[in-house]
Amino acid sequence: MAKHDHHEPDSSALRQAAQATLERSGEQWTAMRGSVFEALQGFDRPASAYDIADAVSQREGRRVAANSVYRILDLFVGANLARRVESANAYVANTHPGCRHDCIFLVCDQCGRSQHLDDDALTSGVRAAASRAGFIAERPVIEVRGRCAACA
Repeated sequence: MAKHDHHEPDSSALRQAAQATLERSGEQWTAMRGSVFEALQGFDRPASAYDIADAVSQREGRRVAANSVYRILDLFVGANLARRVESANAYVANTHPGCRHDCIFLVCDQCGRSQHLDDDALTSGVRAAASRAGFIAERPVIEVRGRCAACA
């Protein structure tokens, strides 16, 4: 399948899917991990670790350090619960954590929102080109910068 769409779950179903995915990978779903995921999914744009730390700190009434959030986000990326928007050094919740694809991000330079696309034909082509060059592509990142439909 070269291109496909996913049903976007509501926030409680997404949290349950994320928890189940993390636990299947052998990790525990702790209260702090749950708080970080809840904060991450609450943003309408890619969020930095500092944005997430601030949101969790406000919600919990105590200071949460960004370096703790970074460790959790690294775990989430590895477990397919979050995606990193490299050019923004920010993260988005993966709305389909049980499905593994190389994402293509469309990042709006005006409002900062991002949209991801799954196009297996395109990303397979990137992996094949890397392979032909003798390179093993472990995590291809494709980002297209521009303006979203709302800002255009």
